[in-house]
Amino acid sequence: MRALGHPAAKPLAFGLCLLPAVWLFWAAATDQLGANPAEALIRSLGDWTLRALVLVLLITPLRVTTGWPQLARFRRMVGLFVFFYASLHWLSYAWFDMGWVWADIVADVPKRPFILVGTLAWLLLLALALTSFNRAIRALGAARWQALHRAAYAVAVLAVLHFFWMRAGKQDFAEVAVYAALLGGLLGWRAWRRWARRRVASQATAG
Repeated sequence: MRALGHPAAKPLAFGLCLLPAVWLFWAAATDQLGANPAEALIRSLGDWTLRALVLVLLITPLRVTTGWPQLARFRRMVGLFVFFYASLHWLSYAWFDMGWVWADIVADVPKRPFILVGTLAWLLLLALALTSFNRAIRALGAARWQALHRAAYAVAVLAVLHFFWMRAGKQDFAEVAVYAALLGGLLGWRAWRRWARRRVASQATAG
């Protein structure tokens, strides 16, 4: 698709990815987030983290199945937006729930499982964000860089687990099931594709 390669495509995609954050902070500033704006902001930022994670994991299957190689140029940017929304989500927890009292935060993280797995997911995203640039790829080497960035799959598992434990208290698992199905399907597609490649390679070797 030619439009994906247009010079304006990436700035447009950047603006669309940033729009939810702009709207959320505008809504918070104008008191439009309901009776508990802090909780609404934290949860909405978590929701947008999951949506961005689904989107970045969807890019490769779409590129392969549609034959649109231009999609690859958006992957790094969307991946950094996953980190951006996850960081805002975690910082909102540190601010609104814990009041920036770091001793309390350090004590709270291991005490509550959903906070612990969410923090682990954020730390993995931090490692991916710090090594998402060309200089890091050259420094690590392509093979090690690719191995490190497979941690995105662990992030997906931890994100669903974080969401599950967060909703467990209210016995509300409908949205959890949707995200688990989406992310599970995208990870399953990758596992199937790797298995298919290995099978083809083994048959070629045997032949």
